[in-house]
Amino acid sequence: MMLGALACAAIFASVAWAQSAFEVASIHPVNPKDPPGPSGCTTTTGLMRCTNVTLKRCIVSAYRVTPDRVLGGPDWMDTDRFQITAKSEQPAGDPDLMRMFQALLADRFKLALHRQSRKTEAMVLEVAKTGSKLEPAADDSRGGYHNAHDRIQATEISMDRFTEVLSRDLKLPVVDRTGLAGRFTFTLRWNPEVTDGLQRDEAADALRAEMASAILRQLGLILRFQKVPLEMLVIDHAQKPGFDN
Repeated sequence: MMLGALACAAIFASVAWAQSAFEVASIHPVNPKDPPGPSGCTTTTGLMRCTNVTLKRCIVSAYRVTPDRVLGGPDWMDTDRFQITAKSEQPAGDPDLMRMFQALLADRFKLALHRQSRKTEAMVLEVAKTGSKLEPAADDSRGGYHNAHDRIQATEISMDRFTEVLSRDLKLPVVDRTGLAGRFTFTLRWNPEVTDGLQRDEAADALRAEMASAILRQLGLILRFQKVPLEMLVIDHAQKPGFDN
């Protein structure tokens, strides 16, 4: 009986270990003389592809944070770009792929970091006094979103995921304090022309105000500024990887 239990434990440990890392992964540098192209990471079940990405962009994806929450590290983290393809042995969704991506960055880039709480300027998302206009989605299938120039089309996404999207668009951390559980399908539209002719900082403020107004009208949610303690990722060490042939 004891041997049987030990054998089962060994099998489960083996499976857990196998799923903690990609089965195969390749990393190639992008020639800095190549013309700029699309940049970002895409995933399908068990597969991740990152195109023309910096290490900082990889960290942002792997840890689901905004760029302003990644502190320190060598200068090349923001300039050198890479092509990355990684495949898991078993089918895996985004949460598992991101954990494996973190392990890949630690292994190939020797990335070491620690977490630190700092009080910083952010935006907080709350339910308006008149109540949310969102209706919970009946289907519990895997959701997603399409982020266009003047709209976000969301299908079956949580408020946590929505605030991640807003954080990237508004270039400022957005914290979910709606208390809304479950997933929602909606389309949020705004006027991107409010930033026309403005300097960078003025354009950012104008877009945040426009988005806050659209979110209140269309979703029944309030987006407001507030200083809050947020977890930062502080880079302790990173080095350029050896490259695949």
